[in-house]
Amino acid sequence: MNRTTLSLIAGTTALAAVTGFAALSAPDAPGTDTAAKAAAQLPVERTSLLCPAPSTSDLAETSYTSFTPVTKGTGSGGKAELREAAEESADADADGENKDKGKGKDDGKSGEVKPTKPVLTSKEPGKPVTGDSSGGDAPALVGTADGRFAPGWTVQETTEVAAGTGRGLQGVNCTAPDTDFWFPGASTDADRTDYVHLTNPDDSAAVVDLELYGKDGALKSAVGEGITVPPHSSEPVLLSTLTGERQTNLTVHVNVRSGRVGAAVQALDDKLGGDWLAASTDPSGSLVLPGIPEDATSVRLVAFTPGDADADLKVRLASPSGPITPAGHETVHVKGGMTSAVDLGDVTRGEAGSLVLTPTDRSVPVVAALRVVRGKGDKQETAFIPATRPVGTRATSADNSGKASTLSLTAPGAAATVKVTASAGSEGGTPVSKTYTIKAGTTQDIEPPVPGGLKGTYALTVETMSGGPVYGARTLTASEGGVPAFTVQTLPDDRGTVAVPEADEDLSVLQR
Repeated sequence: MNRTTLSLIAGTTALAAVTGFAALSAPDAPGTDTAAKAAAQLPVERTSLLCPAPSTSDLAETSYTSFTPVTKGTGSGGKAELREAAEESADADADGENKDKGKGKDDGKSGEVKPTKPVLTSKEPGKPVTGDSSGGDAPALVGTADGRFAPGWTVQETTEVAAGTGRGLQGVNCTAPDTDFWFPGASTDADRTDYVHLTNPDDSAAVVDLELYGKDGALKSAVGEGITVPPHSSEPVLLSTLTGERQTNLTVHVNVRSGRVGAAVQALDDKLGGDWLAASTDPSGSLVLPGIPEDATSVRLVAFTPGDADADLKVRLASPSGPITPAGHETVHVKGGMTSAVDLGDVTRGEAGSLVLTPTDRSVPVVAALRVVRGKGDKQETAFIPATRPVGTRATSADNSGKASTLSLTAPGAAATVKVTASAGSEGGTPVSKTYTIKAGTTQDIEPPVPGGLKGTYALTVETMSGGPVYGARTLTASEGGVPAFTVQTLPDDRGTVAVPEADEDLSVLQR
């Protein structure tokens, strides 16, 4: 093996350990003595999360909860903090002090950059911290965590809107920056006001293309191409400004040409309230959409396949007693490049459930999401459930209270055992753990454990102990003038560790 190859392996191994964004493995090289050992799982050392601007309503009340679970193998240093995106400067150092005054954002008075201060700073892993804001001027937030605060760092943004378009409870997990997002379930219907929020955490501008796909295929839109998101800022884009077509069910594709962004769709309805629509998991032949509430009065499945091939999917509901085939909706046909929607009605029939989609024949990659409605008449509220990754090693949900949280877990294949841990409260309390067994093909709604002597809010951490893959979601509920307000967040693996291969040789002693 030559020196250039050795340097490349050493460099990429170090990069994986620092960023946590890649899982690396090196193949054995027959006939050599430099084959890599089995990859070791190490805690990530740095991560980023981005929170969209919560609301433009003067009646909005928003809370933020930041939490990092305790992870073995981390050091004693590090921090996790959120800052206002609009106030960030590319020349600001890690402490928020500006190194190059006179450049960047003008405060309108001195011509100098306005220094930034953390909005929310974590104090220790295992204990949540909270903050809040009121009104429609709350900005997007850019967050970073490093050291012992990075592995599994989770931030929840929850907003209550008392009246008007989108009234009800809106919740979203702040997302990591990426370059590709799919949002089936958006709309440009007359009753809907949907924005896609793009947040750039980096020092250089990001360039983004927004593609819209309706029931007949791609919608023509020149203004959706080449959208520039300045450094350390956020851009909300109203979908109805990208096309003149009214489409009840849309799929939005966020494709980042350069840089990276966080993305989420805020879906606001004049009659049915509103919520955040998080991105679907990557296109896959089989999908799980967990956590449909037992009292859902209407469930709509929206699916899209990015390729040219059509997809035929079996539709199954994983109920508390086992798999059920919804009458009249045994399968769904998704045409290539077109958005398909199926109204499943009150598919759960009074029991909590999760939707499981599998190919009838050949596997074709699909993205999907559910629009879920609770209530009747003028007392209805909407939330969205995207297809998600499994819980995996560990997943975390922040911003839970003692009464208004429900945890939904499903094992679509083999039975599984999970451990659920309630953290200490943000203002006091003792962590509590419980173990649950989820039978094969079922969904179990559980009242999550509550910390002893709880004060404030707490986080829930779910760990897979044995068995097949488990998928999860957490539902928050509130009462808003008789409206059954709610929001659902899925629980994908937190990717708190990264696989780093160990080399047989100490590369530091190699000479030219």
